[in-house]
Amino acid sequence: MTNENRKIWERISAYAEEVLKDIDPQKTQVSVQLDALRPIMEEIAKEQKKSLEDIFILYMDLASEASVEAEAKFQADLQENGQGFSGMANALQ
Repeated sequence: MTNENRKIWERISAYAEEVLKDIDPQKTQVSVQLDALRPIMEEIAKEQKKSLEDIFILYMDLASEASVEAEAKFQADLQENGQGFSGMANALQ
């Protein structure tokens, strides 16, 4: 993820934390959640001189990248602690 894209991701994420804080993502349609993010995406689109659709696609791509990064960090943390997932599960017993 480039620095510019990371800033966009962080900006949308911060906005999402505020406007979606009372929304249960399991019970709320994705379209409703994305509609709540529309104002920040429109603002970024205007600043970047891109279409709203381009920013939406970028956001979805960045969400996928962030998910992969988070999983990789989680796995690295498990390995750093000298135990895999099963080791952590056994330690909880």
